Amino acid sequence: MTRPVPTNAFIPNTENTRQLRDAFGQFATGVTIVTAQSDNGPVAITANSFSSVSLDPPLVLWCVGLGSKRYPAFAAARHYAIHVLSADQTELCWSVSRNSAALADMSLDTNVEGVPMLPGCLARFECVQTANYEGGDHAIILGQVLRAHLASGGDPLTFFDGNVRQMSPQ
Repeated sequence: MTRPVPTNAFIPNTENTRQLRDAFGQFATGVTIVTAQSDNGPVAITANSFSSVSLDPPLVLWCVGLGSKRYPAFAAARHYAIHVLSADQTELCWSVSRNSAALADMSLDTNVEGVPMLPGCLARFECVQTANYEGGDHAIILGQVLRAHLASGGDPLTFFDGNVRQMSPQ
């Protein structure tokens, strides 16, 4: 197997943020939608910056841009849910990415805390926010998982090189 050879070394700065973003995009991630209830109704955001943190206690994190119009709603939300998208949820991914109110016209169940729940996801983590840290131009939102749901199968939606992708079996 031939390994790629780095061809463009650079020192990240404000003049080359596109290059840095492209380099970050070489790390394939899953795609999630985070939902919460806000003063203006359901709010949602597509995020690929999600990670498990701890099993005991069960903690997860996700990141949101401080400059995002959606950030204030999520910063204020005590409860939220992270939905791991399946390969057949590409349209939902882009719909939420483009429109913070994309869920407004959907008939969704809510959990006991009033957080909108999306159907058809591979996994869902219902969380209580335990911390919100500034990290550069983003916030790192840490949450304790109150309830987790796991689907019985399906393929994940992934993000790589600036595009959503589907994993292919080897």
